[in-house]
Amino acid sequence: MFFKLIIFMSAKKIQTELRRVADPQKAVELRRFFKTGPGQYGAGDKFLGIVVPAQRLVAKQFLTLPLAEVAKLLQSPYHEDRLTALLLLVEQFKRSTSQQQRAIYQLYLNNTRFINNWDLVDLSAPSIVGAYLVDKDRKILYKLAKSRNLWERRIAILATFYYIKEGDAQDATALAIELLEDDHDLIQKAVGWMLREVGKRVSKMALTDFLDHYGSQMPRTMLRYAIEHLPEVERQKYLALKKEKLCK
Repeated sequence: MFFKLIIFMSAKKIQTELRRVADPQKAVELRRFFKTGPGQYGAGDKFLGIVVPAQRLVAKQFLTLPLAEVAKLLQSPYHEDRLTALLLLVEQFKRSTSQQQRAIYQLYLNNTRFINNWDLVDLSAPSIVGAYLVDKDRKILYKLAKSRNLWERRIAILATFYYIKEGDAQDATALAIELLEDDHDLIQKAVGWMLREVGKRVSKMALTDFLDHYGSQMPRTMLRYAIEHLPEVERQKYLALKKEKLCK
């Protein structure tokens, strides 16, 4: 009689694999890059020193990791553990039933305090939050956009990238209005980026209509990101409107 050997996958086993490819010198660079100093947006975060491609390779070995174990990994103090957990959730979401997708989505929203840097948000929010809500009520995005938590606000606007890729700019532009006066540069950059993608992937007119109405009110960082791919004449037009507004 043959017995099938079942090897239980765990968060600890992933952590062991990640630490095999860790680079202490790279960790120093990453701490600096992700602004982990006192008072900076990533203050106190810990790094092992692992590049994203290496994390993806590790994640692919553990695609059937139970959600309870993914949650443990996501709650790690180490940035790479958390990113690997999110990469796993993204891949699992693609392969899951609607019921399983709901569980992944709920796990994600219940753990936003651990999704606490721009790369963690950007590599996961569109593919999990955006994808889950594609055929559902999206009020949660507007609630997140009003959050005091910087990363929840970024999750809200980045989730719309999924819809932008599908040719739908409605929530991206509506949330851009909600976040128009946000004073954090990471939100201003994210909003400007999504508006730029609206112009690129949905229609240039959708972008320029938004800029005609709100360009003079947009923070300069947000505006510069939004107009980056416009012809020089149009870029200067919107920058001039902003300058005129500031001079009044």
